[in-house]
Amino acid sequence: MEPLSHHGLPRLSWIDTLYSNFNYTDGYDGDTADEPRATEEASETMPFIDESPTMSPQLSARTHETSDALSSTPDGMAAMSAVDPEKRLEMRNFVLSGILASEEIYLNQLEALLLPLKPLKAAATTSQPVLTNQQIETIFYKVQEIHQIHREFCDSLCPKIQNWDSRHSVGHLFQKLAESLGVYKAFVDNYKVAIETVEKCSLANNNFKKISEDLKVKSSKDSKECSTSITLEALLYKPIDRVTRSTLVLHDLLKHTPTEHPDYPLLQHALRISQNFLSSINEEISERRTQVSLAKGENRQLVRDGFIVEVSEGTRKLRHVFLFTDLLLCGKLKKQAVGKQLQYDCKWYIPLADLTFLSVEDLEPSPQIHTVPEHDLEEIKMKISHIKNEIQREKKSPKGQSRAVERLKKKLCEQESWLLLHSPTIPFRIHNKNGKSFFFLLSSDYERSEWREAIEKLQKKDLQGFVLSSLELQMLTGACVKLRTIHNIPVTSNKEDDEPTGLNGFLHVIVRSAKGFENSASLYCTLEVDSFGYFVSKAKTRVFRDTTEPHWNEEFEIELEGSQSLRILCYEKLYDKIKLNKDNNEIVDKIMGKGQLQLDTQTAQSRNWQTAVIEMNGIEVELSMKFTTRDLSLKRTPSKKQSGVFGVKINVVTKRERSKVPYIVRQCIEEVEKRGIEEVGIYRVSGVATDIQTLKAAFDMNTKDVLVMLSDMDINAIAGTLKLYFRELPEPLLTDRFYPAFVEGIALSDPAAKENCMLHLLRSLPDPNLNTLLFLLDHLKRVAEKEPVNKMSLHNLATVFGPTLLRPSETEHKAHANIVSDIWSHEVMAQVQVLLYYLQHPPLSITELKRNTLYYSTDV
Repeated sequence: MEPLSHHGLPRLSWIDTLYSNFNYTDGYDGDTADEPRATEEASETMPFIDESPTMSPQLSARTHETSDALSSTPDGMAAMSAVDPEKRLEMRNFVLSGILASEEIYLNQLEALLLPLKPLKAAATTSQPVLTNQQIETIFYKVQEIHQIHREFCDSLCPKIQNWDSRHSVGHLFQKLAESLGVYKAFVDNYKVAIETVEKCSLANNNFKKISEDLKVKSSKDSKECSTSITLEALLYKPIDRVTRSTLVLHDLLKHTPTEHPDYPLLQHALRISQNFLSSINEEISERRTQVSLAKGENRQLVRDGFIVEVSEGTRKLRHVFLFTDLLLCGKLKKQAVGKQLQYDCKWYIPLADLTFLSVEDLEPSPQIHTVPEHDLEEIKMKISHIKNEIQREKKSPKGQSRAVERLKKKLCEQESWLLLHSPTIPFRIHNKNGKSFFFLLSSDYERSEWREAIEKLQKKDLQGFVLSSLELQMLTGACVKLRTIHNIPVTSNKEDDEPTGLNGFLHVIVRSAKGFENSASLYCTLEVDSFGYFVSKAKTRVFRDTTEPHWNEEFEIELEGSQSLRILCYEKLYDKIKLNKDNNEIVDKIMGKGQLQLDTQTAQSRNWQTAVIEMNGIEVELSMKFTTRDLSLKRTPSKKQSGVFGVKINVVTKRERSKVPYIVRQCIEEVEKRGIEEVGIYRVSGVATDIQTLKAAFDMNTKDVLVMLSDMDINAIAGTLKLYFRELPEPLLTDRFYPAFVEGIALSDPAAKENCMLHLLRSLPDPNLNTLLFLLDHLKRVAEKEPVNKMSLHNLATVFGPTLLRPSETEHKAHANIVSDIWSHEVMAQVQVLLYYLQHPPLSITELKRNTLYYSTDV
């Protein structure tokens, strides 16, 4: 199997950083503008290739009789007997077509690499050679053989794809390709010397420098460009990048090849050969990986890198931070002219021997920084989703206006970059023993823990303080360009069109239990998912006190917005007030373990509960999860029992109760205002699903103990029960009849006309609907008054309740059960805007509304 990186994820591109002995002599420039900059390099993305198994390698799966177990092994992925065989064979065709397209791109790169070989050899026999024959042999060692192998593979695979038949066998082609990996072994062994030779010859010969900096690669058939420019060094890296993907290709093919197909054993054999080959290569170069050679002959390895927001002089700056084995370096990319060598500007560095994390009591209060209101962030998210929808429409347009698409993508990048810069709020501070402190903001406690653990692990070694000379610093920043593992900020505009977009919908997660704790403690878990390029905390279990084996058995419904990963963190609850964090006045709890798993289309396609165990620092946390689309989850289904309140028309309930507003609405709002109005994220943070179902059953049965249950229940569960009641109404609170008029009214540009229309629509609602809506609006306004504490603005509340109160009941109403449909469709944005209009309007009463009746029709 492929070895793991330091943070437990597959080291798929283990040789990304196989560079050493860099001799950059470019001038050091420290005066550049502090702006986020996304860079793109000529790099190939393998289509239809899963870069990891279904779950993280830290994940082990258990099979239950009533659930679909998740597997982290290739065999588990292949044994998908429940999947329709025809669909698997269809996917197999897609995978093979993607492999063929990728092979053609790779061949174009190899041919570009070989292009200067013949003229260089011819020049070597003249009186003015560009390179010697020995240098040519070193630089192009084994490239011709690699090209020949892939040319034969491509020529054999192409006719089978063009004349596709599911009975066709291609396993022998992949087996032959795997058996040729010995050529790659020789290429890898020579790679470091080849790169050194290119650098040395570029410095010595200006003609060769010009050749090596501008090689032309023929573009793919689908591209409008004839060719792209790329350097010789970048092309020499392509075979290494290719060979590291060999197991990924075979993983994907096996996953979609039936076990009874004649290709299956051949592909298994090819996979074993590839895995053994990669393992042997990893062992041989493990000491050279991610290294920079120092003047004293020592090696400095890159351990981790990533984009982080630094607060400098009260302003947020997006930095690229590099953690080496002996220092932490904070840099940013310099602005360079097109075609110039990328270069980092070092903002500061700290030797790890001088880096400390101050104890909570020693920390000074955080610097004052401008925090963007939550509703501004939500508005940016809406704009981002709107631009994405425009891009998709533009691409589908028959005219195919590429300029319009590029303009929209540029706008999208600007909005996403702004969001990444302004959304992080979790403080992370490091201190230099010499007195200088640095302050970062992260979006996730998981990320903060990863950085701290990686630094503290390195500090266990015997490290010495030092000062880098200007030349050493120049070499190090030059090496960062090649050593970095994170090339672009995580925004949509930096992704290829065929990259997965993530899931949109609802993920139901049951956090069941945990074991492996050495001592009794008060324990709880939190769940995070990625959204718009960063991670957000979505749910939190109860604290299970004084135990080594907590059994939470709590279910959460987590809304996904283009999410690809689920993270879980296990904490020990601390009650010592000495541990009070001066950054947020909260006690800092101890992270006992953390892990993550991937959310892919397989997760979405299964309607059954999938059970898995995540291993973290010797701890095992068991959970189950199930995905539902937004349309399915928000579908209004009338209750068959008219004696309850959920799924029953609101006029039936109020008539039965002889009340103007349903009892469930009044009681939930009263309880929230009594003890939850200052709860951070009230109505946004998920309540425990099992608690919500318990309350739902109690209200449906009109249990006398419901008030006692409310007083004892977690406040987020009560808020969730109120939302569920409105969501399950057979008809939305603002009614199906008037829904089109509400959408049209909110789109009016004239303020007076909009107000007349919106107020007339309001007073046209049936009395039970109007009374309940006005009661809810008053409550939500009181919640928003506590925004400085609960972080819930009017816009946030409109985002939560808008679709719940307006979404039509007709299943045919623009409903598309598509797992990749965007949460922020035009329809959803209109629903949010309608509710926001009423929330921002001065207080209204029924008496006033009825008195000011207008005379025009609202028929639709």
